[in-house]
Amino acid sequence: MKALFPNVAETRGVVVRVSVSFLPEQSEPARGRWFWAYHVRIENAGPSTVQLLTRHWVITDGRGARHSVEGEGVVGEQPVIAPGGSFDYVSGCPLATPSGAMQGSYHMIAEDGSAFDVDIPRFQLLAPAVGA
Repeated sequence: MKALFPNVAETRGVVVRVSVSFLPEQSEPARGRWFWAYHVRIENAGPSTVQLLTRHWVITDGRGARHSVEGEGVVGEQPVIAPGGSFDYVSGCPLATPSGAMQGSYHMIAEDGSAFDVDIPRFQLLAPAVGA
């Protein structure tokens, strides 16, 4: 699993795994646009059902400029994840530089009503070198 999802964080029994892919067909380096897709798998290794309510991302480009993104759910959903279950989604991130990084957190609620934040591991956004 580590090779498929090399970036992993665990908080209170919720495991977040991320893999990232550069998308050359959606990138236009001549216009200062690079695009990545990232695949997130959220696994519930804990004893109780959890629901993802909101997300918070911090995106840093290659110049060090930080951009914060917050919103409800992920990909239009607020998934409920039972113990032993998981939820996968794919999203994308454009940058004006050929490198950067993302990290963040999900705000969740457990079935007992307790709310908590789950770490999203930091991962690199790296375009391959031209001619590589």
